[in-house]
Amino acid sequence: MRLTVNGVEHEIESHALSPLLFVLREDLGITSPKAGCQQGGCGACTVLVDGEPRRSCLLPAAAVDGASITTVEGLGTPERLAPVQAAFHERYGSQCGFCTPGFLLATHALIERSPGADPAEIAAALAGHACRCTGYVKIIEAVEAAVRGEVGTVQKLPKSNEGEPEVLVPGSPA
Repeated sequence: MRLTVNGVEHEIESHALSPLLFVLREDLGITSPKAGCQQGGCGACTVLVDGEPRRSCLLPAAAVDGASITTVEGLGTPERLAPVQAAFHERYGSQCGFCTPGFLLATHALIERSPGADPAEIAAALAGHACRCTGYVKIIEAVEAAVRGEVGTVQKLPKSNEGEPEVLVPGSPA
């Protein structure tokens, strides 16, 4: 199977029925999609498949053969954040960050298909995305700012753990 993930083409050898979430995290080392409920209800595993938000925990790899997949790593870089990333940063739209990738990708897709979306469209786009840390106020404020284009120019995020090795635990949902 072939997948283009964040603009890079990959030949995938995983079983055809392996969830896309597993392929992204375990085979390709892309950790922004999270293994939350693994039933499609929380939105933490959301990725864009040909520009549309999809729950990667429910999506067999074979169903996206030849597709273009976008994860948070494909939106912006630490040196130059995408507008939705900058909005979440500026408006404190994330707490622990576990659900944030799903919210970012849902917001990005919303802005692409409906620039200037109204509150009802925002609510519909975020339906099914669960956050256990907040009351959604800051998330909604960040999404509204991104939709309105009220985003500053965050050029580079500070490195919080500079000098520390990055530790990735295989199979971890984080």
